[in-house]
Amino acid sequence: MASRVGITNGTSSPLNSSRFLSPSKNSSFQTQNGSNSNSASLMTQNKTVLVTGGAGYIGSHTVLQLLLGGFKTVIVDNLDNSSEVAVRRVKELAAEFGKNLNFHKVDLRDKAALEQIFSSTKFDAVIHFAGMKAVGESVQKPLLYYNNNLIGTITLLEVMAAHGCKKLVFSSSATVYGWPKEVPCTEEFPLSAANPYGRTKLTIEEICRDVNRADPDWKIMLLRYFNPVGAHPSGYIGEDPHGIPNNLMPFIQQVAVGRRPALTVFGNDYKTVDGTGVRDYIHVVDLADGHIAALRKLEEADIGCDVYNLGTGKGTSVLEMVRAFEKASGKKIPLVKAGRRPGDAEIVYASTKKAERELKWKAKYGIDEMCRDQWNWASKNPYGYGSPDSTN
Repeated sequence: MASRVGITNGTSSPLNSSRFLSPSKNSSFQTQNGSNSNSASLMTQNKTVLVTGGAGYIGSHTVLQLLLGGFKTVIVDNLDNSSEVAVRRVKELAAEFGKNLNFHKVDLRDKAALEQIFSSTKFDAVIHFAGMKAVGESVQKPLLYYNNNLIGTITLLEVMAAHGCKKLVFSSSATVYGWPKEVPCTEEFPLSAANPYGRTKLTIEEICRDVNRADPDWKIMLLRYFNPVGAHPSGYIGEDPHGIPNNLMPFIQQVAVGRRPALTVFGNDYKTVDGTGVRDYIHVVDLADGHIAALRKLEEADIGCDVYNLGTGKGTSVLEMVRAFEKASGKKIPLVKAGRRPGDAEIVYASTKKAERELKWKAKYGIDEMCRDQWNWASKNPYGYGSPDSTN
């Protein structure tokens, strides 16, 4: 983990720069329902939420939206694939709301440490992001993934139950659909998983359903999201994967800033608009707002254990995303064409009708905004939260 907080030009306090907008001056800081953070805080000022994995990519963006929405927020993260720098930056971006954020470096499998946190703070709900997420690594190290993701979740649920906190928003994934035979994917599609990572998500979903059946006091939202991309519009927080990126967009950005020579495109003979695979990409700020909407849904009396897709409902090919990023960045992305990867689906995108109808949530941003914000983050932080000598 890098020790410095400043952006790559060495500035120690980036928020003093005009390039970073304060919450009160930037409409992107508004909550999903359009209310500003001051009015939202009147409704939520007494609510305290625990966010596991809150120092990570999606977690950090969600924590910021929680703070600006008036929630008191506590992060638990072991920092295995995240940085405490992200936590400090979130606190700065939240301005006066930053005082409502606390951080604990704790592994969820450490039950005693988790018990201590729950004993000292009464939580109204938990948003559970924490878990290992690299598909390839999960194939090579399945026991590591089962140990971390499953045991961590079971321990969390046990401690929550012991302390009477029975509201949970779980970070699931479209990987539970396996290789769907048709699109768009609805929440009723048959479930399967093609790798240990996906199986941990699927198993946790089943655990949550069983917990709710055994004790109807539990209220659980299972959020299956598709391909998160982009960054906060300030360019101050974003995705910073350790090692070789597993996903398309962080790989593109590393090519654009000169950290990698070219992007390898796997498969160019699919029956798609340009022969490359099609996926549903969603802006991480939209995704964060989806978690806030799910949290509010938990307040309804008739909630049990329910599932929602979070995506845009639109498919974008690999080459379409590359071209959009080139337009946003002004950089040419060199490509290397390769054969299809075993197990890669041709076209996958979400049906979002259920989330729109029941959560009153809908993605607002398209691929142009995703690429604009991704490049803003990458150009200001070419080595993420670290420095050239701290990355692979």
